[in-house]
Amino acid sequence: MPVVEVEGRPLKLSNLDKVLYPATGFTKAEVIDYYARIAPVLLRHCADRFVTLKRYPEGVDSKPFFEKNCPRFKPDWMSTNDYTGSEGSIRFCRIDSLAAVTWTANLAALELHTSMARSDDPDTPTMVVFDLDPGEPADVLTCAEVALWLRHIFDDLDLRSVVKTSGSKGIQVYVPLNTPATHDEASAFSHTIAQLLEQAHPDRIVSVQRKELRVGKVLVDWSQNSRHKTTVCAYSLRAREHPTVSTPMTWDEIAAAHDAGDRSLLTFETGDVLDRIDRLGDLWAPTLTVEQSLPAL
Repeated sequence: MPVVEVEGRPLKLSNLDKVLYPATGFTKAEVIDYYARIAPVLLRHCADRFVTLKRYPEGVDSKPFFEKNCPRFKPDWMSTNDYTGSEGSIRFCRIDSLAAVTWTANLAALELHTSMARSDDPDTPTMVVFDLDPGEPADVLTCAEVALWLRHIFDDLDLRSVVKTSGSKGIQVYVPLNTPATHDEASAFSHTIAQLLEQAHPDRIVSVQRKELRVGKVLVDWSQNSRHKTTVCAYSLRAREHPTVSTPMTWDEIAAAHDAGDRSLLTFETGDVLDRIDRLGDLWAPTLTVEQSLPAL
């Protein structure tokens, strides 16, 4: 088992040749390499949040498991973000350094799911999320159309919004806040917007989870704004057939993909994302700095 030194921390890396994405031959070593290279931007969006690990030790074709409490065998130097709520007390891994994200990647924690609030103020969400999930035969292009409808609503409300792929089947739209707000207020706002869209486009949109109602429609999932929920972090890998990534995009890119009817313009793998960082920088940075308040609806 090779031992490497990362930021002065000795790390044992195991099974580096193990293929975690069988369809493409993408190995655990390549997973670790991606997370190490994306760390300078990724850490800005997960270091101070509760992170749930979704682990695939036998690869993406195997059954995963979610891990909220940081494993007991974590290194002594790795700290935790501690949470107390109705579900009890949880000690989440604090992924705040290159060494920490490398250690986490070595666990085959392919997906990182983060909270809407920062760990030092768990009652105050810093953003509102609208998770757009298509029910077949609706697809990611249908989600792009719905995302553009959401953007027009937010523009009318004088709210700035940002958008990213889920890295899986859908698209996620966020409204940054970074001002005093509660999870109940965020949930009420997102629920109202989802219902308004459903009323305007009942043939295309649904705002409730029931599977029988979702065929051919896009679920505007507002429930992710609850205090105890987490959503896939920007720049996280996803456990799909290919090593796709939840990727921030510009609104012009979303519109161009929708107009062209080209789903490939809404899918990014690890190499694509690293190239985008070099060209475009961190498109998710506005979630850290933009300050705006929820309007009363």
